[in-house]
Formats: sequence, C-alpha cells, structure tokens
Amino acid sequence: MTSHQVQLLFLDVALILALARGLGALAARIGQPPVVGEILGGILLGPTLFGGFFADHLFPSDVRPLLTALADVGVALFMFVVGLELEHRVLRGRTRVSAGAALGSTLVPFVLGVGLALWLLRDHDTEQRTAFIVFMGLAVSVTAFPVLARILADRGLSRTEIGGIALATAALVDVVAWSALAGVQAVVGGADDYWRVTLLVPFTALLVALRPVLRRLLGSGGSGGSGGAGKAGAAGSPTRLSANRFGVVLVGALLSAAATEAMGMHYIFGAFLFGAVLPRDAAGALRDEVCERTGHVTSLLLPVYFVVAGLKVDLRGVGLNGLLELAVIILVAVAGKFLGTYAGARSQGLSPHSSGRLAALMNTRGLTELVILGVGLQLGLLEQSLYSLMVVMALVTTAMTGPVLTLLDRRGKRLGIPAAAADTAYVASAPPATSAASAVAAPEAKSTAHAHAERETARS
Repeated sequence: MTSHQVQLLFLDVALILALARGLGALAARIGQPPVVGEILGGILLGPTLFGGFFADHLFPSDVRPLLTALADVGVALFMFVVGLELEHRVLRGRTRVSAGAALGSTLVPFVLGVGLALWLLRDHDTEQRTAFIVFMGLAVSVTAFPVLARILADRGLSRTEIGGIALATAALVDVVAWSALAGVQAVVGGADDYWRVTLLVPFTALLVALRPVLRRLLGSGGSGGSGGAGKAGAAGSPTRLSANRFGVVLVGALLSAAATEAMGMHYIFGAFLFGAVLPRDAAGALRDEVCERTGHVTSLLLPVYFVVAGLKVDLRGVGLNGLLELAVIILVAVAGKFLGTYAGARSQGLSPHSSGRLAALMNTRGLTELVILGVGLQLGLLEQSLYSLMVVMALVTTAMTGPVLTLLDRRGKRLGIPAAAADTAYVASAPPATSAASAVAAPEAKSTAHAHAERETARS
C-alpha cells in the first residue's frame, strides 16, 4: 500500500462512518430502522446521484479492494450473529403457527419470484437460466432477521405473541433461504467444484462434535485474558466474557467462513453455520454478550459494505422499461410476502389482525437481502442494472414495514382491537430478542392482556 492509498482508506472509512451514523440517526427520527439510512447513504455515494464524482475521486479503483476486504469481514461477522441468534426457544409454543406462516412466507413469494424471473429473462437473459429463476425466487422470499428484531424491540413487541411468532417465522425462513442459496451456488460453481461442496457434510459434523468444547468455553467462568472481568464476584454478579474467550469465538467464526469459501461456497455460509451450531444452553448471558460485542464490530464494518454495494448501484440509465421492471419487482416482493404470510398464519388459527401485522413484519429485507444480491452478482446471475433495481426493492420494502404496521394498528383500534391485547401471549415462555441490532429491552406484557389475546385468538 502506498501512502496515498492509506490516506484515502482512512478518509473513506471516516466518511462512511460519519455518513452512516448521520443518516442512521435521521432514519430513526422518522421511525425507520437505522439500516434504511445506512443503505441509502451507500447509494448516495455511488454513481447514481453525482454522476460518479464521489465514486471515482473518493473511492478509486486501487482503494476499493481494501474497502471490500473490510466489508467482507463485517458481513462474515454479521452472518455469524444471524446464525447465533437463531434461538430455538422462540419456537416454544409457537411451532405450528410459525411453521404455517413460514411455509406461506417462503412458498408463495418463491412461486411469484419464479414467474418474475421468467418475465425478466426477456431483457436479462443469462446462460444460467435455471439458477437465475431459482435465485430470483429466493431473493424475494428472504426476511431480514436482525432488522426485524430491531423493529420489534423499538415498538415494544419483542416479548409479545406477534413478536415471538415473527422471530420464529423469520428464523425458519432464513434457514430455508440460506440452505437453498448454498445449493444454487454449488450448482453454478460448476462440476469441478462438486467434490469440494461435499466436504460441507463432514465439516458440519465436525462443528457439531466441537459443541461440548465450545459449551465449556462459553459456560465456564474466569478471566482468561486482560480484557476479561474475572469470575462472578458478589452473589448474583454475572460472569463476564473474557477477551480470550471472545477472541476464540471470533477465530472460530472466521475459520469457518474461510473453510466454506475453500469448499467453493460463499464465506457467509461458514460464518452462519458456526453461529448456528454454537451452544445455546450453557452459554446463557455470555452468548448474549458475544452478540453484543460482535454487534459493536459489525456496526463499524457494515456501513463499509453498504458503500461497496452502493458503488455498484447505478440508476442513471433507468428508463421507462426500468421503472416498469422496478414496479413489478416491488409488487411481486410485497404481494408474495404479505399474501403468503397472511394465508399461512390464518390457516393455523391466528386472528386476521395479528396475521396482517405478521405479514407486514415479514416483508422486512434490509441487509440480508443485500448480502444475497451480492452473492447473485458475484455468481453472474444478476447483471448490473437488475442488481441496482433489486437493491432499491430491498430499501423500499424495509422502509415500508413501519408505516404499514402503523396503519394496521390504527385500523385495529378503529375496529376495537387493542394492539397489546391482540399480540400478548406466550409471554412466560418467550425469551426476549437478543439481536445485536436490538439492544432496547421490550416491556413485559400484562396478564390481563394475555387473557384478552387468548380470547381473541379463540374467537378467530
């Protein structure tokens, strides 16, 4: 690296962080999750608004690989946290409803996405037609689990029935989406990579076999390093995660990411898999602290990813045909998620009001969508223009979640359905969301609202 590259790198990272914090705070002030402002900031620094001035002068071609490397580390740690937050306890008492909602929230958007892909192939033909069709179905089926957790926490819904069902449903949808995307990448990778992909099976078995070691690592006390706080001191004082143990967890996540990349798959799958197999039972509060500390790191690195993604978004050449494609993409994404989730939830006895709110929540896509689109661009399944339109779709669908939820709440009040009463159930068994993106604790629900919710569900 030359001195000029170092200067630009530091300047770029400082600019990205400042812009992300400013636009994230602005988004929060208008009732949007901060990720909406951060994604918008990435697009603004790209070639769309200023004709490539910032993109060419502030982010020259010799500096972009350095920013991409930082972004890749941030995305890997983000996916590790997503896997870590797939808490099986959120399914307790909600398995039937969540499974029904997840089935509708995945199947209906996927089918509509397949139809969308067939329509888009007219102007965006590719040699990998089958893979493109499957990929588009997955791209409109995904839900952003961390962003959803943040929205629930900000609205005080984390420990309510609708919040618990939404988290459980999003977890199931994400597992299906990431697994299917891994299969798509394995196919697109070519025949030479098939033998390496098969290594994923013994690798997963190895991670599962290492769970007792990880359980002892996270479940035991002790400082183990200069950054640790030591064992629990006074009675009731929580055991803190030492710097050494936290370092081992991060090393494991990064090594797992490197392993799947070496197998011919994307590094996000390895990071996600390591987080998913990390023990839940013995870790307790220490696992929550892993989420929190890793979230601090990703909050600094993910804005870099937004800019790297935004530099690839160019909407200057979008004409009437492009606007038509964007409208159809958004329509398919929103209608598929809403109708599929609503039908799935209603089929399992959830009330119409709660089913509508759940459908609105599942329409959140956020950064998870950007990660999937980045994989599609890397695999050559998306061309530049279609990638740009899909990024806009991710931004629009994430931004509309809050307003749609508010409209449904107002409608519920006009119909005499109190929001708290409609949502509060399973409170005793439902753990709060522990998302690194949702540190705000949701209030406990009241028992009277619990009883009212059960009566409303019974009537529906």
